[in-house]
Amino acid sequence: MSLNRTDAEQFARVLTESLPYIQRFTGKTMVIKFGGNAMTDPELHESFARDVVLMKLVGMNPIVVHGGGPQIGQLLNRLGIESRFVGGMRVTDEETVDVVEMVLGASVNKEIVDSIHRNGGRAVGITGKDGELIRARALTRHPGEAGAEDIGLVGEVESVDTDILTMLANSDYIPVIAPVAGSADGHTYNINADLVAGKLAEVLRAEKLMLLTNVTGLLDGDGRTLTGLTTQRVDELIADEVITGGMLPKVRCAMDAVRAGVTSAHIIDGRVPHATLLEIFSDEGIGTLITNKTMGTVDRP
Repeated sequence: MSLNRTDAEQFARVLTESLPYIQRFTGKTMVIKFGGNAMTDPELHESFARDVVLMKLVGMNPIVVHGGGPQIGQLLNRLGIESRFVGGMRVTDEETVDVVEMVLGASVNKEIVDSIHRNGGRAVGITGKDGELIRARALTRHPGEAGAEDIGLVGEVESVDTDILTMLANSDYIPVIAPVAGSADGHTYNINADLVAGKLAEVLRAEKLMLLTNVTGLLDGDGRTLTGLTTQRVDELIADEVITGGMLPKVRCAMDAVRAGVTSAHIIDGRVPHATLLEIFSDEGIGTLITNKTMGTVDRP
């Protein structure tokens, strides 16, 4: 059955609206942190896979970094290992880091790779340890801040070797990266996926850093989604305590990436099917956009 006129016009509008964005971003690197509800809801999981497959097919270079906190917590519970958090970070001893590496590097990573394959793409699943992609070190904490007590094998990115990602960018494969990495002293570290995505975006001089969350984006005091923000404006919102709590680390990650040369960072609602495509290919977008442009010059995408 053919489309009726209204549906046909809507379909044509969507296609024509996306064309300039496809032209603009062909050949560009997009680092996407995949997490939240989108990882645990089968429908959202599949829609995300279709999004990154389409991005690759139209000439973009998507790089996926994933979390897996709920899955880690479930296995720790089954094994009778207590989960404890300090300042929002999982306290990670030797026993826990073994579970983290198994869940992220095997179970969760391969589920995402398989999902991309089911939707017609080609993907390679790796951890930060593979090919020494990421070298880690113990997370730097400062006295007096949340999480200043010892949290064990929780790390941050010390360095990135981009060779393997450059090789994959020049192929048909989409890298899917688990945020586990080794250190110079032989330890394995659990690293926050937002931090890994942000650092990869910085090193690769990515066009976009996209962080999928369980909220609609940054909200003002009336609960409305803020977008088209400069780093200067975000600093003001933090100072005014409009942005607080658990959103602060994610915002600071986005800000660091933009200040290091990433063109824009996006905090988007991963609960919406095809949120990644909607943010890249539409005029309106579906989350919060942050750039380092001067006031009055911020535009989408």
